[in-house]
Amino acid sequence: MTRDPERAPVDRAANDSPITEERLTEKGTRLSDHDLSEVGDRLRLRAAVVYEIIRQEGEEELARSPKSLWWSGIAAGLSIGFSVLGEALLRAYLPDADWRHLVENFGYGLGFLIVILARQQLFTENTLTAVLPAVSTGKSKTYMRVARLWAIVFLANMVGTFLFGSAIATGMFLPPPVHEAVGALSVHMMEIPQHEMFVRGVLAGWIVATLVWLLPSAENSQVAIILLMAWLIAALDLTHVVAGSVEAVFAFWIGEVGVIDVLAGFLLPTLLGNIVGGSALFALIAHAQVRKEI
Repeated sequence: MTRDPERAPVDRAANDSPITEERLTEKGTRLSDHDLSEVGDRLRLRAAVVYEIIRQEGEEELARSPKSLWWSGIAAGLSIGFSVLGEALLRAYLPDADWRHLVENFGYGLGFLIVILARQQLFTENTLTAVLPAVSTGKSKTYMRVARLWAIVFLANMVGTFLFGSAIATGMFLPPPVHEAVGALSVHMMEIPQHEMFVRGVLAGWIVATLVWLLPSAENSQVAIILLMAWLIAALDLTHVVAGSVEAVFAFWIGEVGVIDVLAGFLLPTLLGNIVGGSALFALIAHAQVRKEI
């Protein structure tokens, strides 16, 4: 994801309706130019402005070279593995109480935090960001560019998650309690039936797209929003194709599942679910609510 926190005030000033002294005078209010500037800075971004910020970021991503997308995607695949480690670390050392599930899932946001703040390419974020330019133009050429970006980033993410999952499965990098916790989390995820993988993937894709939509307005609250939305995915036991791939690879190496289970039981239904939730649902609804304003 490519998110620049300094852009929001600029886009707000450029796209929102201006607040002038005359307008406020008509309402019986007189403020200095400085006060008017403060009011403008504190206004929430309109939906059309948020849409345009994300659309422009999508255009920038579509224009990047395949090599840049590839290495950024591998970095994201490696970084997202820390979501699994963060959750496993809390699970390993928290007492086995009823509330542990809710607390340990805060660790799941660690990988997302690294990916987003490091501006790395994560496939599920591109299901919204890259789609908006295509939906806006409706041109087949743009859709082909989206398909190219998706293919490169997804494959790169899978390479990164395979490397990360394989490394931690060796047991050389983790304390035994954390290694056992990763195993327990991985086996639990792979026990989810195939049809539920898809349904839970739809909701996870929607939440990630919502996260992308919220960040332009977040300003100084980005860390809290990232952690909260990632916690929601984990707490609801939803399926995320990139982070979940680390667990699937781990479960394969410890002998709990086979290749078919990983590919057909997890990867395919979760991938489709994330795409449906992030693109077919959220992106189209986001476009529908602002199409008369852009």
